[in-house]
Amino acid sequence: MFDVSRKTLAAGLAALALSATVAQAQDAAPKPAAPAPAAAAAGQPARGAPVPTEWFKVCSKQGENDICNTQYTLIADTRQLITAVNLIDVKGKVNQKVLQAVVPTGRVIPAGVQIKIDTSAPQALNYSVCFPDRCIAEAQLTDATIAALKKGSQMTVTSINFQRQANPVAVTLAGFSKAFDGPAKAQPELAQRQQELNDALQKQADARRKKFEDAQEAAKAAQ
Repeated sequence: MFDVSRKTLAAGLAALALSATVAQAQDAAPKPAAPAPAAAAAGQPARGAPVPTEWFKVCSKQGENDICNTQYTLIADTRQLITAVNLIDVKGKVNQKVLQAVVPTGRVIPAGVQIKIDTSAPQALNYSVCFPDRCIAEAQLTDATIAALKKGSQMTVTSINFQRQANPVAVTLAGFSKAFDGPAKAQPELAQRQQELNDALQKQADARRKKFEDAQEAAKAAQ
């Protein structure tokens, strides 16, 4: 077990990094023209197609600690979080390694989150904090888990929604080793990555809007 103060430090870093990514995507992407899917109307969170992404690492200094976060974030073309994974390494006054899974709200808290690497036995992560738009579950990051991630091809992140249904999300491990062992992204690289994300969001939103408009025209022609 790791103490609460260390968990709070790591959770704060991940929340800040994820907030920036999601907020920038929301600000830059156009508003959808089509109405929300039926699932959202029924009380289920709507989820569009995932936007292409990759593993990358960011590092910063917070007080007496050097903190690196190797992360992968899946955001739908509706600008909603699908899931995110953070591998946080804190060195300095506090020395701690934390594995985090970030999922949407509306989860069954006692169930936690299960992370499975390929066909290995799943690892349980307990929820540590929830925000209005996401919940963070975490566990200690071990050398064995890092080694498994480097050798693996896919991670499956599974949470239980409010209907008590399992929501497995596949996360590719392609590029993980390069990101984890390589240098952190510089600001120009992060800006370019964000622009690529924004472009992908806009492209998918435009395609979704055109599909909706074509359906409307087809319905009118059939009358």
